[in-house]
Amino acid sequence: MAAKQAGDTVPFAKYEGLGNDFVLIDQRAEADPVLTPEQSAALCNRNFGIGGDGVIFALKPPSDDYDFSMRIYNSDGSEPEMCGNGIRCLAAFLKDLGEDGEFLS
Repeated sequence: MAAKQAGDTVPFAKYEGLGNDFVLIDQRAEADPVLTPEQSAALCNRNFGIGGDGVIFALKPPSDDYDFSMRIYNSDGSEPEMCGNGIRCLAAFLKDLGEDGEFLS
């Protein structure tokens, strides 16, 4: 999927975990994020965007061994290896979407 252009819309949710807030985007049918790191940073801008500590994408799994994959872009557009509060928010987001896999137990 190509990156979104100005004027395009992207459905999202916003979750908070222990003081950090994240924009979550359900893209479980796609392998790559719909937003670039730069677009994600703009989205996280608290003055001109939605505001957030990062954008988390729920993505298509890399193989049938997994339920999904994920990517995180920080508010500056960098990509961290891991984010504990972000994972907490992603798990709640997926549960709210109806995922009831063992990973949520």
